[in-house]
Amino acid sequence: MGTGDRSVRIRTYNFPQGRVSDPRTGVTLYKLEYFLDGDLDEIIDGLIAKDQADRMQDF
Repeated sequence: MGTGDRSVRIRTYNFPQGRVSDPRTGVTLYKLEYFLDGDLDEIIDGLIAKDQADRMQDF
């Protein structure tokens, strides 16, 4: 859980470039329109992969 500070970013949306980025996972997509329409699979896949890697690191 973050501090809620502005420096803690969850996701960045760049409309002029049509880009959505998630710095937690390193995923950047140039499909902002699709993302806003609900096509979240690539972002979710990145979050799942990060979660699995974090869990493996705990062992």
